[in-house]
Amino acid sequence: MAEIIRRELLYLWYYFSIQAEQIIGYWLLGMALGSLVSVFGKEKIHTLFTAMRNTKMGACGVVPASLLGIASPLCMYGTIPIAASFAEKGMAEDWIAAFVMSSILLNPQLLSYSAALGVPALVIRFAACFLCGAAAGICVRLFFKDKHFFRFTKFENLSSRDTDPNPLIRYLKNFGRNVKATGGYFLAGIVISALFQRYVPQEAFGKLFGANRGFGVLMAATIGVPLYVCGGGTIPLLQAWLMNGMTMGSAASFMITGPASKITNLGALKIVLGIKHFALYVLFVIAFALLSGLMIDYVILRG
Repeated sequence: MAEIIRRELLYLWYYFSIQAEQIIGYWLLGMALGSLVSVFGKEKIHTLFTAMRNTKMGACGVVPASLLGIASPLCMYGTIPIAASFAEKGMAEDWIAAFVMSSILLNPQLLSYSAALGVPALVIRFAACFLCGAAAGICVRLFFKDKHFFRFTKFENLSSRDTDPNPLIRYLKNFGRNVKATGGYFLAGIVISALFQRYVPQEAFGKLFGANRGFGVLMAATIGVPLYVCGGGTIPLLQAWLMNGMTMGSAASFMITGPASKITNLGALKIVLGIKHFALYVLFVIAFALLSGLMIDYVILRG
């Protein structure tokens, strides 16, 4: 028995070390990039978004709003107070919706992590998240033109922790917080991925996520809800799944429903949306994830 346990541990260590070696550089780069944007570029991003208020872009404003949401490095409990300040300044709610939606789905750190999945997955993740943000803005513009979609009055404004007068110290503290916040999830993701690779047959992944593309997209969108805790922690899982037969459409669905249904994000959104609008948000996310996954598999990457 002891020899069997030792052998299995060696196998798991092998899978763990191989995947860690492949991904850890992207994780560290994501931490460095995210902290750089957070400490030195965050205010610029928010200033650019606020400046949009004086333009006449109309519905087209959801495009830069969604892009700026992706560029923002804040977590949801940091994004909501910023969005509330935008609303106080008279920013259109469709633009705010695009900013918040894309900010939920993607940020500079997660974009850097995703490079470990390969260029096609990186491009698809960016495009899907950007389009989801823009689509959310368009929906708010069409269906909530004469009434409010958000209720920011219940959310307290949170002060920034990047206050050290020394820029280098401020950056290092931010970097340390990012590592502390994501490091455990990152390692847990690699451990779970190693377990999958060792004990789940490759054929099972092919049947679940690859053989029947429509069902695979549905399953990926569904498991994104309970499995997604941290973006960095899911990269090792996605890398293993893609290697074992997961289609790119299924991966895209997972990458949308996962962060959109992350428990901390849902908690913040429920505060500012209310029950009815919160339900609409959930339905929108599921519908967009399924449609985008099917579109990627059957139209863009058909074959």
